[in-house]
Amino acid sequence: MTSHPDDPGTGTADLPPTRCPVHPALSDAGLVDLLGPENEKDPMGLYERLRAEHGPVAPIVLDGGIPAWLLLGYRENLEVSRTPSRFSRDSRHWHAWKDGRITADSPLLPVVGWQPMCTFADGDEHERLRAALTESMGRLDRRGIRRHVTRFTHQLVNDFCADGGAELVTAFAQQLPMLVLTQLLGMPDEYGPRLVEATRDLMKGTETALRSDAYVTGALQGLVDRRRAEPGEDLASWLLAHPSGLTEEEVVQHLRLVLLTGNETTTNLMANTLRMVLTDPRFRASLAGGHMTLPDAIEHVLWNEPPLTVVPGRWATGDTELGGQRIKAGDMLLLGLAAGNVDPAIRPDIAAPMYGNRSHLAFSGGPHECPGQDIGRAITDTAIDTLLLRLPDLRLAVDESELTWLSSWISRHLVALPVEFMPRRPESESTEDPSATIFAPRPRRLPAEGAPEAATGGPEATAPGRVPWWVALWRWLLGRPSGTAP
Repeated sequence: MTSHPDDPGTGTADLPPTRCPVHPALSDAGLVDLLGPENEKDPMGLYERLRAEHGPVAPIVLDGGIPAWLLLGYRENLEVSRTPSRFSRDSRHWHAWKDGRITADSPLLPVVGWQPMCTFADGDEHERLRAALTESMGRLDRRGIRRHVTRFTHQLVNDFCADGGAELVTAFAQQLPMLVLTQLLGMPDEYGPRLVEATRDLMKGTETALRSDAYVTGALQGLVDRRRAEPGEDLASWLLAHPSGLTEEEVVQHLRLVLLTGNETTTNLMANTLRMVLTDPRFRASLAGGHMTLPDAIEHVLWNEPPLTVVPGRWATGDTELGGQRIKAGDMLLLGLAAGNVDPAIRPDIAAPMYGNRSHLAFSGGPHECPGQDIGRAITDTAIDTLLLRLPDLRLAVDESELTWLSSWISRHLVALPVEFMPRRPESESTEDPSATIFAPRPRRLPAEGAPEAATGGPEATAPGRVPWWVALWRWLLGRPSGTAP
């Protein structure tokens, strides 16, 4: 199919100059392995090297030498995501699949193996499945979601607030999204910790990915069995009862989709936003000075550090051309969300702030754009807001240069974020507005002799019944009324 000249990224001005008489074939040897050490060490550096060598569309290989195209250009990412007639979401178009090159134990299978869900469908079938998912998710009470987030945030903070220090990736960012998602799906709280480990493992494409995938699928099958017998007010029950008539397998797979993508993306978004708040003085100054709200800050992070760096995949339905490369029918294309967000063609000044700008690629685009992105934003916004209200003196406990990341072929996540703060006693849990139940900080132990008077409740301590200055500040930033403490 020939693309329309007005489509994004299809005009001749958008194509890079030809670097040689023949464009590289997808089957060429010596291509970069996206599951290799170069990507694990520095994915953004790898993307820029590939952009310089190949332009906006670069040939790469995956596990077992499976060839694919990585989209590095902003316009090319949009073109592929918005034209399913040329670039299908159905992995059964994949020539590597048809040729038997994808083995039964391939770590790619949990992510790209065809499943009966909307992310692998196009046209009418996609509309049927997508409607069931979006309409069921639309029944979720947004205030209820924020109450869940607030309650679980208080629980997690209570676990470490008396210690004066914590590691926020494993103790907070990796725990909270799954705790909330299990509630929305209708699962008991105790499923959360094991599901955190299993979902991360299968998303990384490790040797144990298939075993982890089996655990997740089995847990969700058990949930569907229970909800079929005893429906509740949760996503599993609503999918089972939706008029689109989803089969039991389709319900399980869509719950799996929500669990995997919702947990991975929200965990990374929370960790990345917290890191910027703690390490970037311009970021924190803007946030505290009222020039930027927390939701604006989240959009800035989504531009520079999207939760998923790469999204597989699309498959060419016929021979075509994209970004100066000849794409063959059945070729696999990977959406390079992180690379597209920093494409010099649309961001010549990478340092320019992107506060509040939602035209990034973080949640993809077109008919398969992430349907749960606003839930992820709400979880992140509410969780960080509540955390900072509880621990307003939160600060990084190590030098920023000591922070490390782990990268897989589809995501990059912070390994650890150690912080320190004044020790506080655990507070009672609340499911209401976080700023309405936060009390003045209270030291766990009496200070040593000669300590500043304010630490023992001297002249600078907050008067009984008065709102602490840091609570008043956050209420003002969030547009909430100030006044006395409850």
